[in-house]
Amino acid sequence: MAKITRALLSVSDKSGLIPFAQALSRAGVELISTGGTAQALRNAGLTVKDLSDHTGFPEMLDGRVKTLHPKVHGGLLYLRGNEVHEQTVRQHGIPPIDLVVVNLYPFEQTVAKPGVSLHDAIENIDIGGPSMLRSAAKNHESVTVIVDPADYEPVAREIEAAGETTLEQRRRLAAKVYARTAAYDAAISSHLAKAFGVEASGSAPAALTIQAPKVQSLRYGENPHQQAALYGRFPEYFQQLHGKELSYNNILDLTAATALIEEFAGEAPTVAILKHTNPCGVGQGSHLREAWDKAYATDRQAPFGGIIAVNQRLDGACAEAIAEIFSEVIVAPDFSPEALEVLQKKKNLRLLRVQKSLLSDNGSDMRSVGAGSFLWQERDIRRVEAKDLKIVTQRKPTEAEMRGMLFGWRIVKHVKSNAIVYTGADRTLGIGAGQMSRVDSSRIAVWKSGEAGLSLTGSVVCSDAFFPFPDGLIAAAKAGATAAIQPGGSVRDAEVIAAADANGVAMVFTGARHFRH
Repeated sequence: MAKITRALLSVSDKSGLIPFAQALSRAGVELISTGGTAQALRNAGLTVKDLSDHTGFPEMLDGRVKTLHPKVHGGLLYLRGNEVHEQTVRQHGIPPIDLVVVNLYPFEQTVAKPGVSLHDAIENIDIGGPSMLRSAAKNHESVTVIVDPADYEPVAREIEAAGETTLEQRRRLAAKVYARTAAYDAAISSHLAKAFGVEASGSAPAALTIQAPKVQSLRYGENPHQQAALYGRFPEYFQQLHGKELSYNNILDLTAATALIEEFAGEAPTVAILKHTNPCGVGQGSHLREAWDKAYATDRQAPFGGIIAVNQRLDGACAEAIAEIFSEVIVAPDFSPEALEVLQKKKNLRLLRVQKSLLSDNGSDMRSVGAGSFLWQERDIRRVEAKDLKIVTQRKPTEAEMRGMLFGWRIVKHVKSNAIVYTGADRTLGIGAGQMSRVDSSRIAVWKSGEAGLSLTGSVVCSDAFFPFPDGLIAAAKAGATAAIQPGGSVRDAEVIAAADANGVAMVFTGARHFRH
């Protein structure tokens, strides 16, 4: 490749631009630019040629047309060393452009603003930028293209050392360009489909385009023999304050913990303890230490190496209690200085501050099912209030039982199916998860409560899906439950209701199940 002699720079994000342009200037590279980018370069004392002077054609239509010109795309696309191409560009006075630096109009940031107008969205659709990027990337054998300011330093280093970039570098940058333009087009398509009513909000997209930048490589996946990496916008939602790097399993667990604790946002102090994405204890109290004691009392074995989430600033007293056991991750809206002083003594404990609610995104879940196929669904964020419950038994639930129902229902939806949770008004008493039989889940929950020394007398039993037979309800009553909350909808509902009445159990139907696979 010949030396880089001419660069075209046109960026919306100007971070890192000036030092990079200064490096190009020192290397003798001619700088061509447009609009605000040109002005920023001049303000830094750099010599810049306006693009309109390069093309001999003015910018027009409020800047909508400025780079769509043969002197731009011809200078990018002609094949160096091809006699016909070389003759053509000489004939038409088209000099080579060896380096393109473009990042696109901030469409994604614009449409993320509440109440953004359709006009503003459309005006932030970049036309010339993607065109230049694609032209330069296509001809990467001869042209270097940068779409990400993070690549300024390695490119500048190569140019300063040799006056050119390596083919390996140009190939890497070209591939990055097409990933970026694909993500950009997908964002535009998704937003306009909803804005134009082509797709209703929350409906399944006609085409699923998954484009996400790599945030970091992970040591391994679920098991050491599996490679893994983290992609997407994770750092927008969580800030790690302490501890070693997160693992694949840590990330699965902490997001599950955060989704559960958000059920109790703005309520009384609440602590949730999870292991392998399943809750093993949840408690509420007048302060976090009391909530911790209730959550931990549910199961004193499973929390070892678990994930802990709290719904308010973690204070020193609760931190000291948590520090008595080994935990992998603690997630909180914030940490007091006293809590940090206690917990940062544990070098392997990861502390994460929640910066943004998981419910603030597009409300959908995706899962790979192999063979290049994916499942898409709306996120399960349905909330149930007392007015939504249908009392189906002769006895109505007491106030305490109703509190236990509403408390436990928000927990059972986060337990792997088949799920059974026994609760009091403000604490879990026994949890059974992931069994092939609902009766087995109930037996496990009863056994766990016994192991913890907790009585189920007067408890509420919560089932993520309907009881298919009366046996599950009868087993819960024998264990001490006096109230039950379940979706209803079984062909044997009448038999289950009769069993509840026969055992003095108050039961309500929610009308919605919460399977979790």
